[in-house]
Amino acid sequence: MLQFLRQTLASLLGTIIALLIATSVGVGAIAVVLAAVATQQEGNAPSIDDKTVLVFDLSLQISDTEPLIGFADNLVGDNPDIVTLRQVLDAIEKATWDDRIVAILLDGSFGGELAGFASLTEVRAALAKFRETGKEIIAYDVDLSEREYYLTSIADRIFLNPIGAVEFNGFRSEQVFLAGALDKFGVGVQVVRAGDYKAAVEPLVRQDLSPENRQQLNDLLSDLWQEFLRTVSDSRDLAVDDLQGIADTQGLLLPAAAETLQLVDRLAYFDEVAAELRELTEEEADEAEAESDRFRHIDLAAYSEIAVENPEQRDSDNKIAVLYAEGAIVSGEGAPGQIGSDRFVSQVRRLRRDQDVKAIVVRINSPGGSAIASEMILRELKLVGEDKPVVVSMGDVAASGGYWIATAASQIFAETNTITGSIGVFGLLPNFAGLASENGITWDSVETAALADLDTASRPKTAAELAVIQRFVNRIYDLFLTKVAEARSLSRQEVAEIAQGRVWSGEDAQRLNLVDEIGGLTAAIAYAAEAAELGDDWEIQDYEDEPTLEERLLRSLPLAAWARAQHPPDPLAQQANRLRRELDFVRHLSDPRGVYTYLPFELRIE
Repeated sequence: MLQFLRQTLASLLGTIIALLIATSVGVGAIAVVLAAVATQQEGNAPSIDDKTVLVFDLSLQISDTEPLIGFADNLVGDNPDIVTLRQVLDAIEKATWDDRIVAILLDGSFGGELAGFASLTEVRAALAKFRETGKEIIAYDVDLSEREYYLTSIADRIFLNPIGAVEFNGFRSEQVFLAGALDKFGVGVQVVRAGDYKAAVEPLVRQDLSPENRQQLNDLLSDLWQEFLRTVSDSRDLAVDDLQGIADTQGLLLPAAAETLQLVDRLAYFDEVAAELRELTEEEADEAEAESDRFRHIDLAAYSEIAVENPEQRDSDNKIAVLYAEGAIVSGEGAPGQIGSDRFVSQVRRLRRDQDVKAIVVRINSPGGSAIASEMILRELKLVGEDKPVVVSMGDVAASGGYWIATAASQIFAETNTITGSIGVFGLLPNFAGLASENGITWDSVETAALADLDTASRPKTAAELAVIQRFVNRIYDLFLTKVAEARSLSRQEVAEIAQGRVWSGEDAQRLNLVDEIGGLTAAIAYAAEAAELGDDWEIQDYEDEPTLEERLLRSLPLAAWARAQHPPDPLAQQANRLRRELDFVRHLSDPRGVYTYLPFELRIE
């Protein structure tokens, strides 16, 4: 027995020592990798010469925050190249006073989704200020989508590849309906809701658009389309009626037609555009180089890392905190890409206690989510508002639960093409009775009250149970109306008339007093500084989730970019990803009572 104990103890000690050695080696290996990455980055620190062109790659996606990328995704390259909106705006702003930058190239060689129209509106405004300095903006594209054209129309000159095309056929929003498939698989879905336009559940219970949803979609798309036409009209000096005629009769323009109709300035291959850029950079090129596509340039992501002396640079202890609320609102900590109420509330509390933070700008890019989680976030923001100004900047979407938390602000900013409103509530009640029956699965239970199994998914809800849940949904909706009425100084009746779950463009939202000013993140930050009475003595501080060690390491490694370069996404995979995104909202349904303030549809404008 004693021998056995000795052997066991020796084995245990050996295991512990081995684990310690393995851990040390692992930590050491990580440290070596991090050091190597840091050394590599330091050795390859971007530099810039005089007379350089800043290249804005339009295949980049613009997001409010940096994405949190997993190891597997990084290896297979499933995540797109993403830059933050602040990176883009700061880089363009730096370029306005940086004498080394002579022009900006908007490069659409590889295409991409870019961003929502509200974010692109703010990027356009930054580019317009760049143009005011007398520096040139040149755009080159192969296949111009309307989203790309909205941005590139700000350019002094637009070059289109001679074998390319310009899409100019109006906006559409197409939705996927799953009710037939769910019925085929024996999955039942019951819905309770408050608001005739609260259509988030329609894909699960219908096979087409309801009349109310069709109406609000038509009105919203019409608003966004008219804003698009006005913007392009101003930039290209073309009549709105003429542009509408192009959309109605042409749709997809071949290069010659695009040039004739003055949507582009010239047809050219990229090497010809490069030759134009070399004239701006005043490079001396030999004959071989003159035929190439080379010119002195720096890409936007690299340029954003370069410190440039700013004549208006602020260095202050007074901070304007920019806090990002991006993604669906869920209870608990939440996953990457979600607004977890516990995590977000903790962050707000830290900012409330930080004496250096004089005002908070909450940047909202959210379709909503859990009603309970939204209320927890709203409560904490209101507590901040008792001591410091709280200003909201709405991004592409700030609807439903996203609008709920916006009511904490003393001032709300939105772009004309922001999607907001959707003041309504719904409850989603799935059951698997049909699926279970077809596969021989049964349930049995014992209850001490008639409503004890209210939460069961084993059968459809009875009329009495639906009435209980409807009463709860009505209560949340009533609370929503009251909060909006108090925050916006409107009567409850006025709010009820514009609520009903209906979405509005930012332009309409301002008219209805749901937002205060038309403007982007930059305007909201300037207002916050003014509200805090800071004069010029302040600086901006971004706040987002702290990445883990793994995430910091993976962001430093070029794995994803390498994988994408080796295996670009094929069209079938892109369509599969699109369908996955359409269904992704189900993943965000985490409310403990199954009650949600969520955008009534997954709006994708094409």
